[in-house]
Amino acid sequence: MDAKAKAFLFELLNTPSPTGWETAGQKVWADYTKGFADRVENDAYGTAWATLEAKGKKAKRIMIEAHADEIGFIVKQITSTGFLRLDRVGGSDTATARGRRIRFLGEKGPVDGIIGNTAIHLRKDGLTDEKAPKIHELYVDVGVSSPEEVAKLGLRVGIPGVYADGATEFAGGKRIVGRALDNRLGGFIIAQVLTRLSKQRKKLNSTLIAVNAVQEEIGGHGARMAAYRLMPDVCIVLDVTHATDTPGIEVAVHGEVKLGGGPSVTHGTANHPKVIKRLLQVAEKAEIPIQHESSSRYSGTDTDVIFNVREGIPSALVSLPLRYMHSIVEMADMGDVEKVIELLAGFVESVTESDEFGVKL
Repeated sequence: MDAKAKAFLFELLNTPSPTGWETAGQKVWADYTKGFADRVENDAYGTAWATLEAKGKKAKRIMIEAHADEIGFIVKQITSTGFLRLDRVGGSDTATARGRRIRFLGEKGPVDGIIGNTAIHLRKDGLTDEKAPKIHELYVDVGVSSPEEVAKLGLRVGIPGVYADGATEFAGGKRIVGRALDNRLGGFIIAQVLTRLSKQRKKLNSTLIAVNAVQEEIGGHGARMAAYRLMPDVCIVLDVTHATDTPGIEVAVHGEVKLGGGPSVTHGTANHPKVIKRLLQVAEKAEIPIQHESSSRYSGTDTDVIFNVREGIPSALVSLPLRYMHSIVEMADMGDVEKVIELLAGFVESVTESDEFGVKL
């Protein structure tokens, strides 16, 4: 990874972008991709896409998609003594929330707070069968003692916040740890695919549209809007998946995916068999290791809201293995990141005008 790409990665990861407030992170992504794309556009809610146009009039339109938003919290209530009560933004885990530093996107700028953690000595069940707190039981201390002082900080009900922790290199740079790897690593990867293919335009037989979509964590709304608008011929969705190689996870229940084992390809439901077949052919030719997952009813990703837009978009889900999802210590392997970039770039390069991914009976 060159210095420019690395700087982009960490700026993207460290820029707060909770669901519904993704603009700051989207500006980082758009500014970077403008250096390589033919054009960068966005819609009313902030989903951004960067396009590399192929020359042929009958060139296929390929969409590679990731989501830009991260989980977080939102101010639900302000107490008479200046503490803040919270609600979730997306699937935030209350079991890991207490004692964490949180940063609110206040109206006058960032405001730091601490999610209160009553000392173990004072908690009724501190050494026995203590349960995870419910969301309404969490409170934030911003260092003041009245609603008026809270207001002076630029805080009110409806202000979002994310954990203040940033990303860091891990294991000598072989891995990366931090919040919001889900799925800002996806946004980084599709930007790198775009960058590579922009330098190899002679190999590009199809138009590439890299989409960084908003609001995945609450239902995939940005992806649905973008797919309806852009209507590509084929789509690859990139998200993270659970690495199940840590203690206590039953692989019989959750499947077997290893960190460092390469990209995962999902089979079933929204995933079109012909698109999956092409991905596996590309992987075999490039000697990219592939892990496999099954989807029995839905994938839980933006694939579910893209494949059935209008008359249907042949789609497939490629996933990056991730440990400790929806925490501040999400962990990914940089070797997996590189292999996903290679797989997506190879897929795009493989598609020609004559390819048809729809079913013919």
